[in-house]
Amino acid sequence: MNYDPIFDKWHEECGVFGVFDRTVDVARYVYWGLFALQHRGQESAGIAITDGNEVALKKGMGLLTEAIKELPTLKSHMGTGHVRYSTTGSNNPRNIQPLVIHYQGGQIAVAHNGNLTNALGIRRQLEADGSIFQTTMDSEVIVNLIARSKADTQEERIADAARQIEGAFSLVITTNDSLVGVRDPQGFRPLCLGKTEHGYVLSSESCAFDAIKAEFICDIDPGEMVIINDRGVRSTIYAEPQKIDKKLCVFEYIYFARSDSKIDGQSVYETRLNMGRELYNETKYDADIVMSIPDSGTTAALGYARASGIPFAEGLIKNRYSGRTFIKPNQEERELAVRMKLNAMPEVVGGKRIVLIDDSIVRGTTSGLIVKMLKEAGAKEIYMCVSSPAIEYSCHYGIDTSVRKELIAATHTIEEIRDYIKADKLHYLSKEGLCRAVSGVPEADLCFACFNGDYRVDVPTEQEEGVKYVLE
Repeated sequence: MNYDPIFDKWHEECGVFGVFDRTVDVARYVYWGLFALQHRGQESAGIAITDGNEVALKKGMGLLTEAIKELPTLKSHMGTGHVRYSTTGSNNPRNIQPLVIHYQGGQIAVAHNGNLTNALGIRRQLEADGSIFQTTMDSEVIVNLIARSKADTQEERIADAARQIEGAFSLVITTNDSLVGVRDPQGFRPLCLGKTEHGYVLSSESCAFDAIKAEFICDIDPGEMVIINDRGVRSTIYAEPQKIDKKLCVFEYIYFARSDSKIDGQSVYETRLNMGRELYNETKYDADIVMSIPDSGTTAALGYARASGIPFAEGLIKNRYSGRTFIKPNQEERELAVRMKLNAMPEVVGGKRIVLIDDSIVRGTTSGLIVKMLKEAGAKEIYMCVSSPAIEYSCHYGIDTSVRKELIAATHTIEEIRDYIKADKLHYLSKEGLCRAVSGVPEADLCFACFNGDYRVDVPTEQEEGVKYVLE
């Protein structure tokens, strides 16, 4: 699992995208869609296109522009793409998606966003029965289950496999004749349907539709499968009714999704503005300026500034070309890396009482360095506000998280965290405030497991106790 020790952030999981259209350059459309989803995965990228008989696949490590230098040239009408951070499985080229297989039932290309909680058990059983695995991803369990299914059609095989897996999964799959989208019965990870002039599109987020001038149609419901082919779009509920229990990941709204997306009908941008307003309502801090740790806290900081009347200021400037850092530095190297990525402006922060807003604190390794940097630049006081509740539990549903003992809020009180990061005040948004901010989604439909440990899908003991699930 990758972890950015510089900005102390959870990573967006993965992004999936698919196109069915006989009138466009499918490979180019998938590429543009993935470009809009780049924020969801910067480790690797892949595109698979098909004419129903052959599959052309291009994939590589790094950003999309680094991973795919040339688009596949097969004349095609279907395609699926994937951008990735590794959740299960190492950052190895063999783990790049989409996964393409040819089997007795035909050919399929599978792109998966999420994390299966029962993958290890299924994999061990499949291996005992003679299955051979070529990657370390839980996603390969899915293609094995599809290939081994006794159902009559590819569509039924996919549904059969989906009923056997548990956890978080949004799937975009091309078969011999159809583009298929599948969302898990809890709807942990997002998936939506759009329309081009002569075809249809599936995407992790609605912002990717704008990139190709597609029209948003609807979100795929938890437990739903959509089948797109020359006959149009057909929807079916594949999951057993008693297993459908809507639990949307609230962190999509807090951090993962792009601000211009709508997730299950709720504007991400409006939600983040609301989080800032709720933070002000809960704190009523008297300060000189409101700032964010760019870019993750910026929209919430704007919301706080509007609600409070305190001016918003850019007191930290981010180096846009510093990229992600996954090498674990020591404390001295971490401070240098933070300073290379962020620079405080004395003319903005000098002598000021600052409300400093960020979306989360994971291990607490970076917040203290930023507070120190601002005070060295002349800030008088720092009132740290976090636009989410304290993260006390690991996530097992497709997010790259630390094991629980490494989460600072799991082992420290809020006052101890405040003292550790040397802030003058520290406030986390309450769960009630968060629910008010996500006003368009009922509280009962949101997953708060990382805050309260309420895992609605069973987590294997080795994961619950903090052992990182790696199949190698």
